[in-house]
Amino acid sequence: MHAPHPPLVAILRGLDIASAEDVGQALFDAGFRILEVPLNRPGALECIRLLSAMAPADALVGAGTVLRTADVDAVKAAGGKLIVSPNCNPEVIRHSAASGLYSAPGIATPSEAFAALDAGAHALKIFPAEQVGTAGLKALLSVLPSGTPIWPVGGITPESMAAWVKVGATGFGIGGQLYAPGTPADQVRTRAAGFVAAWQACQPG
Repeated sequence: MHAPHPPLVAILRGLDIASAEDVGQALFDAGFRILEVPLNRPGALECIRLLSAMAPADALVGAGTVLRTADVDAVKAAGGKLIVSPNCNPEVIRHSAASGLYSAPGIATPSEAFAALDAGAHALKIFPAEQVGTAGLKALLSVLPSGTPIWPVGGITPESMAAWVKVGATGFGIGGQLYAPGTPADQVRTRAAGFVAAWQACQPG
């Protein structure tokens, strides 16, 4: 199972139902194809339901902060296809993969990374990215299977992306630099376009 391109995850923490469709459309218009609504805020499942219903065919919409297998079932019932966690819980990863959902758990060490891959993770979320750093990611990638999708999350800006890509990052999760509760949809669209342009500038050719 492969993630859509560009492999940039919009982390919509605190998204409210009233603005979900406008924010989602702004992101899709700007080129984002992966949207994550963290479950640790009210209304998250309804937002996932709304975004999933309006998403382009090539998009991946789902949940973040998924900590239990019951959460996986709730996200799938809402139409979500993406399961992102801040931690490495093999039970959640296995259940996500078995349910046909895209699993991107959080890892910060080689032990967590291999445990996640053994459980069936499709991508690894480096979290918190500031703690691991580019040097840490480079070392981690030296032992991981070639081609493992790696997404740093935490403090990512358009300006910081090139350094991460240089050491092997294959995507990013982008939160507060892209969206915070109350951010107007037009501003989200402008910020998103900046991230997409920065991603494209990092790519060879």
